[in-house]
Amino acid sequence: MLNDVYNKKIIELAGNIPRLGRLSDPDASATAHSKLCGSTVKIDLKMDGPVVTDFAHDVKACALGQASSSIMARHVIGSNATELRDLRETVRRMLKEGGAPPQGKWSDIAVLEPVRDYKARHASTLLTFDAVVDAIGQIEAKSAVKSETLDTAQN
Repeated sequence: MLNDVYNKKIIELAGNIPRLGRLSDPDASATAHSKLCGSTVKIDLKMDGPVVTDFAHDVKACALGQASSSIMARHVIGSNATELRDLRETVRRMLKEGGAPPQGKWSDIAVLEPVRDYKARHASTLLTFDAVVDAIGQIEAKSAVKSETLDTAQN
């Protein structure tokens, strides 16, 4: 039933999204868009090495995209790049392959488990995870270029 997908907890999360807005000086920004439903999530990220130090987002999405963005915003600060990449893969497996939801501080994502039965809703649910991983990749690429430039300058 669609009622399982749009349950009270999802509506509550969608209605209370922390860290809305944009950062004035992000290390990277990324946008993820679902062509199917038109949902869009834009995120700004700051990192110190592999650790997220600041985060903001602009969420123009359905209740599922809003709920997953809300969960991301509640736990992303202090998370590291590997953890966030693993999280995206865990959520993808949960939706597309019947995998288990994440544990620990990300266990709220279990509320999105009923979405697995509605393939058309997978993309909007994954937007925030895809955008965060994209931004991490951008930051790491910039860092690698800086390191390469320094190595070349020193030699």
